[in-house]
Amino acid sequence: MPKTAIDPLAPLTPETLRQIAATGVIRAYPKNTVIINEGELSDSLFIVLTGRMKVYASNAAGREVVIAFHGPGEYVGEMSLDGSPRSASVMTVEPTTCAVVNRASFREFLLAHPEFALHLIEKLIQRVRLTTENVKSLALSDVYGRLVKLLLALAVERDGRLVVPERLTQQDIAERVGASRDMISRLLKDLVAGGYLVIQNHMITILKKPPHGW
Repeated sequence: MPKTAIDPLAPLTPETLRQIAATGVIRAYPKNTVIINEGELSDSLFIVLTGRMKVYASNAAGREVVIAFHGPGEYVGEMSLDGSPRSASVMTVEPTTCAVVNRASFREFLLAHPEFALHLIEKLIQRVRLTTENVKSLALSDVYGRLVKLLLALAVERDGRLVVPERLTQQDIAERVGASRDMISRLLKDLVAGGYLVIQNHMITILKKPPHGW
């Protein structure tokens, strides 16, 4: 029977995690630990077993933009396969355990598991598409438009309502849409006052779809 394709949008299965982890070293990191620095040369792939981390870029002034968040069954550092410097930084946002696999071991794993190699290609394509959408959003949308797009993209349906499952702070949102915290604070207050959102304990519920413009 043909092997079932691995969905690039889905976390890795426990069996695949176990197989990859067996080729590396298991390491535990406290919250707010930077495990990858943008621009550095290193060859490790990090498979997230437990916890959560963010991928971000920053400039000399300390301004930061969040590129993505990754949790159990996901991985970061795959760009190191070409031997180039790291393209972004990665930091844990809660205590996190990873399987750290060096480039040589990962290459051997790919050769032995061609179905995972295809998954990796599709995952990279998906991440490039997401990056393209983010660049278009930053270039063509105002802060309000980027905020609404983020909330709608993160929301899931629960009991007939759209709820953002991540407990995002205003700073979290600001970093992800490339804006100041003060601007995000004002926009969220306006959306709450207009009856579009309810925010309790950093949990955002979308009561009705916000308008295209504000």
